[in-house]
Amino acid sequence: MPEVSAHDFDTDLTDEPPEHPYGMTIRIVVAAVIVIVAIIAECMVMVPADEAVVITRLGDPVRVLTHPGLAWKLPAPIETTVPIDLRLHTTSTGLQDVGTRDGLRVLVQTYTAWRVPSDPQHIRQFLRAMRNQPDEAARQLRSFVSSAMHITASNFNLADLVNSDQGHVHIDAFEQQLRGQVAGQMLQGYGIEVRQVGVERLTLPAATLAATVSRMSAERETVAAARTADGLRRAGQIQADADRDGREVVAKAQEQAAQTQADAEVSAANVYAKAYRADPGLYTTLRSLDAAGKIVGPNTSVILRTDAAPFKVLSQGPGGGKK
Repeated sequence: MPEVSAHDFDTDLTDEPPEHPYGMTIRIVVAAVIVIVAIIAECMVMVPADEAVVITRLGDPVRVLTHPGLAWKLPAPIETTVPIDLRLHTTSTGLQDVGTRDGLRVLVQTYTAWRVPSDPQHIRQFLRAMRNQPDEAARQLRSFVSSAMHITASNFNLADLVNSDQGHVHIDAFEQQLRGQVAGQMLQGYGIEVRQVGVERLTLPAATLAATVSRMSAERETVAAARTADGLRRAGQIQADADRDGREVVAKAQEQAAQTQADAEVSAANVYAKAYRADPGLYTTLRSLDAAGKIVGPNTSVILRTDAAPFKVLSQGPGGGKK
């Protein structure tokens, strides 16, 4: 068996296959592609819907991207991006004790719907004022609304806010005035657009509640008295109309009866006249008998001369005994 020297053993271990002539070039190309892709990815900006992106260069805002889609920028740390949420937010003030124009207290809780407008000017203003912190914006908004609520409530009576008659409740006017006091200041000072301010809850303290119940009770009594008086007036009018109509009906019936009686008398006179013309003696006899029938009743005793009218017809017959 041939001997193997230590030198030969070391030579076998250190001998490696020769490197491919293009191996180093391939690694360099792959590394360059990876670097280029990373730089391109760093330069790309995706703008989502309902969101804006502010591009800052060394901390100074230089561009505002508001349209959804892809955009380009210089790689960090030269240019960086700050996302701005453009969605609608709501915040509540909690119950606030405010005084009305008539000196009463009322507890009002309002909600506010707000957002950052999509124009670059107000987006930059919001970024500078609020440091892109929606919670801080909501805190500032609650403070402004709470202060404005005291001023607005002093322009309304309690009956304008709490009333049993819906026609006298002016909550819409209260909300509009409150929004008018807050919207301009928030937009100019903080770049926040106040879309709506509404009354979320309205209640009364114990003292105000007692006064309100008394006032509402008095109003109910006044309404009830007015309705009772109106009902009595209408009832009197109906009764008067009925009496007038009854008198008109009776008068018309009497008029018709008188006319009927007059017509009957005229007809009877015509009949009498016709009978007289036909036979005067018979007419005189019949008329005398009619007169005697009306004068003499069942229990009547009359002593008269038989030759006196109208009884002479009984003794002398038709024609009065004339031949």
